[in-house]
Amino acid sequence: MDEEHKRDVTDGSEPTPVETPDAPAASEPAVDTGAGEVDAAEAAFAASESGTPVKPDAPVETSTAEAEPVASEPEAAAAASEPEPVQPAAPEPVLAAAAAGTVAASRPIWSDQGDAPFDEGGKKEKIPPAARVKDDDDDGGRSAGSETLEIVKTIVVALAIAFVLRVLLFQPFTIPSASMEPNLYEGDYIVVSKWTYGYSKYSSGLPINLPLGEGRVFGRAPERGDIVVFKLPRDDRTDYIKRVIGLPGDRIQMIGNVLHINGQPVNDVVVSRGEVEDVFGPRSMIQARETLPNGKSFLIQDFGPGGDLDDTPVYEVPAGHYFMMGDNRDNSIDSRVQESAGVGLVPEENLVGKAEIIAFSWTPGASLFNPVSWFANVRPSRFFRVLD
Repeated sequence: MDEEHKRDVTDGSEPTPVETPDAPAASEPAVDTGAGEVDAAEAAFAASESGTPVKPDAPVETSTAEAEPVASEPEAAAAASEPEPVQPAAPEPVLAAAAAGTVAASRPIWSDQGDAPFDEGGKKEKIPPAARVKDDDDDGGRSAGSETLEIVKTIVVALAIAFVLRVLLFQPFTIPSASMEPNLYEGDYIVVSKWTYGYSKYSSGLPINLPLGEGRVFGRAPERGDIVVFKLPRDDRTDYIKRVIGLPGDRIQMIGNVLHINGQPVNDVVVSRGEVEDVFGPRSMIQARETLPNGKSFLIQDFGPGGDLDDTPVYEVPAGHYFMMGDNRDNSIDSRVQESAGVGLVPEENLVGKAEIIAFSWTPGASLFNPVSWFANVRPSRFFRVLD
């Protein structure tokens, strides 16, 4: 501030303002260009976008580095006497640019973490290639071929598992006749273990025989009293089920409707009496508990003496063969009938497996193609019954 100006202040006279359009005096306050209003607008817009309230009268801190130097008392008095200049309004382009910058800063960014694309004015953000989901049709039709290949693989694996289960472990059978009553009834579905007696060319359970040659692999002899599924010796194809009565070297004979093994009668104890109706009409029958020499005990059914197979010659069982009989003694074609018309003696390689359990049971009349008949003929009391 020049010396003349100082003297005017000291004398107390009215100072004459000096207009300097090019640059304001150092003692005059800086003219506000509207930047503060722009900053306030930006803060209000950002607060509205984020939901955070902004205090309208919050003071704006000024850095000490940018603060004007403190004026002396005469200079402060002169500045107080001068009229306050009118602040020009902020240019609208500046405010619009600041608002646009705030909007751009508040836009969500598309990413692979699930952010939604920003939509403003009907214009959607372009999705980056990394975030796009590949359509199955983009592979040029190869997806259909891949699905077909997977289906084929699944079928092959399922068939392989079924083959292993059927050939090596278990095989299901259906009882078609009454020759094993009262232990197995027509309509019983049983499960046979394949590994119990080992494996032979006839034990595959398939239309073709296994290439195992003669004899058995991992063979084990059945015990007297086992219920066995075997291939009928006269055709080596038909599956039969009977109980093992005679082992290699035994002598078997029926005398007066009583079973004899090696010249000794087998002990039978009558359990019940009743009447059954079969192809010959109603007939009286008994159920007896029979105990074999090895202690195996089970029920048999008999129509009394006088039957065709109640008196037989002696059957000598050769090595590698077994003598089979049905539990329904007067209604069973078994080893008491010569091979040409019946079963005869069964070679050990014809053994398929041991009957273990009754899985399910339906009375005659149930049809696979008529589901209604399943419920009308089911026998739940015979489900999961372990066989003696």
